[in-house]
This record gives sequence, C-alpha cells and structure tokens, in this order.
Amino acid sequence: MKALATGLLLLATAVYALARWAEAAGAGAWAGYVETAAEAGMVGALADWFAVTALFRRPFGLPIPHTAIIPTKKDVFGRSLGEFVGENFLAAQVVRERLRALRIGRRAGQWLAAPGSAERVTTEASAALRGVLAVLRDEDVQAVVGEAVTRRVAAQQVAQPMGRMLGRVVADGGHQGMVDLVARRLHDWLVEHREEVVQRIAEESPGWTPKFIDHQVGVRVHKELLRFAGEVRDDPHHPARGAVDSFLTDFAQELRTDPETIGRVERAKTQLLARPEVQELIASSWSAVRSLVLDAAEDEDSELRRRIRDGVRSFGERLASDARLQGKVDGWLEDAAGYVVATYRDEITSLISDTVAGWDAVEASRKIEANVGRDLQFIRINGTVVGALAGLLIHTVSVLVGG
Repeated sequence: MKALATGLLLLATAVYALARWAEAAGAGAWAGYVETAAEAGMVGALADWFAVTALFRRPFGLPIPHTAIIPTKKDVFGRSLGEFVGENFLAAQVVRERLRALRIGRRAGQWLAAPGSAERVTTEASAALRGVLAVLRDEDVQAVVGEAVTRRVAAQQVAQPMGRMLGRVVADGGHQGMVDLVARRLHDWLVEHREEVVQRIAEESPGWTPKFIDHQVGVRVHKELLRFAGEVRDDPHHPARGAVDSFLTDFAQELRTDPETIGRVERAKTQLLARPEVQELIASSWSAVRSLVLDAAEDEDSELRRRIRDGVRSFGERLASDARLQGKVDGWLEDAAGYVVATYRDEITSLISDTVAGWDAVEASRKIEANVGRDLQFIRINGTVVGALAGLLIHTVSVLVGG
C-alpha cells in the first residue's frame, strides 16, 4: 500500500512534468488542465503523506512541532483511553443496564435445566473439589479445624443443653435400652467372674473370722448380687430402675438449674478439651472427612454427586420458570457487578494506562502503524485523487470565469 501511494505521487509528478513540457511546446489548452490536475494531485499527496507520517514519526527526522504525535503523546493517550473506558464502559449504571438486558438469570436457568447440563456442572464441580482438596495441606486444615472446634465448644455452654436433652430422653423412656444393656452385662459379668468376686469378698472379711466362713459369705454375697442383677434385667418395673429414673431426672434438673453442677460440668468440659487425645481426635476428623468427600467426588454414582445433579437440575428448572427468582438472581449479579465496578474501576483503568505507559514509544508506534497501515495509505491515495480532481475543477472554473 505504501508503494501504491508513493507510485501515485510519482505518477502525478511525471504527468505534471510531461504536461508542463507539452504546454510549453504549444500542445494546446488541454495541457493546462492536465498540468493543474497533476500539480494539485502532487500537493494533495504530499500533504497527506506529511499528515500520516507526522502521526508516527518526524518527517525526514526534522523537529517540526506537532509531529511524531503517537510516540510523544503515548502516555497521554493511555490515560485518556483509561478514563474513556472507565466513564463509558465501567460506569455502574451502564453495567447494570447491560446485565439487566441480558437476563442472565433466565438464560442460566434454561441452560441448567437442559439435558446434560446438570451432569456437566457436577463433573466440573467434582473436579474443582478434588483440586482444592489436593492443594490443601492436611496439617494446616487440621490446625484450623482443631482451633475452630475447640473455640466453638469452649464458648458454648453444654450443661443446660445436656440437661434439657437428658430430661427429654428420660421422659420418653429412651434410656431404658441403656439400663437393659447395663443390667445384662452386669449379670453376665457376675456369672463369668464368680470366683473372682467370691475371693475379693473373702479377702475383705475381718481377719479373725475362719477362712471357710469368709468363703461362704463371699458365695452368699455373689448369689445375692447375681439375683439382684437378674431381677433388674428381667423386671421392667424393678425399684432399682425407678431409682435410676429418679436419679437421672434429678440430675437433668440440676444440669439446667443448679449453678454448682453447671460449673462442674463446664470445668470438666474445659479439662476434656485440653487433653491431647481429644485434640488429636478433633484434628484427625479432617482426614476422615477428606477421604469420604474424595471418594464421593470420584464416584459418579455416589450419593453426593446424585444429590448435586438433582439439586442443580431442580434449581435450573425453577430458575427458568420463576420470574421472581430470576429477578433476584439478576439483582444479585447487578449488585455484585456494581460493587466491583465502583470499587475497582480505578485499578482497571490504571491497568490500561500503566500498560500503555510501559510500551516502548517507537515499537508501539510501529505496531499501531502496521495494524492500521492500509487505511493510512488509502488516505494518501485519496489525497492524490481528490487533490487532482479539486485542482482540475478549480482550473476549469478559473478558465470559464476568465473567458
């Protein structure tokens, strides 16, 4: 394109020279018309060449004022471009109106409800979840989980909630299963450890009693204990069970209302949390949760992935048909975009101006000229053609008026 534009200038120059020679040789009036048109074309071509060249460099390297505009004004252009983008594209109202026109909520709902979309979202979410879990260090997460659980439990009073729960359990008879278990285990233990119990009782007898009497006492006591455990096990209405009910009921009431009991429970809770075994148990819970989540995320038929798929599909169907929900989603997006624009507009626009400022002036000028070069050369071509036509018109009018 440069060669074409320059070629037209050289052509106009050659035509001018030939027309000048023909006019001097008496060729006739037509030579004057051609000479004037060629001369005006030369002037137009030179003027537009100067204008185009002045944008990117100094013509012939001469320090002519207001030339090499792009290299010298590059930073100003960058700031102006950043301000233009900030005022016209990053204005909160403009962003809100554009998002409102897009109706993202309805489109998102239609896409989520479409066949295959929920599966795709679930797959991508599972991959992202696995990536996050792979990046996280177990030690860091365990420390955070341990601290969070410890702090939360330490701040939460447990005595009164325990009292209310225990009271409801006793009132509903939910503790009877535990009483049955203890009674059966006690009876079985007494049967299995008869000799140990008898020997232990005999050893606790006074020293002045004969050994055989001590043994008989031990046997008798074991027999009574075994009978008592069997009665408690077999009789749902045994007085011992009633005593347990009364004890648990009173204890539940004390947990709710007695300051001394509440204080003891809270102190015991604090001491229990401080034990290394408890802290290790809390921290190790992360490893179990992590393994469960990873296994569920990798298994396409896992309950986790099925629930996510169903939830995504259900939400998409509702979002696609519920205008009120669409309005809420669009409103959230508009608020979020408005906040981002209002908060970070200066940073975004400074990115443009700083990027432009970091460009090398000569290299930036060369790249810009290369990207818009054809249009720039058409300016020169048009200058040559338009100049020639204008010169021809002016010469024609002058001849007509003068004649």
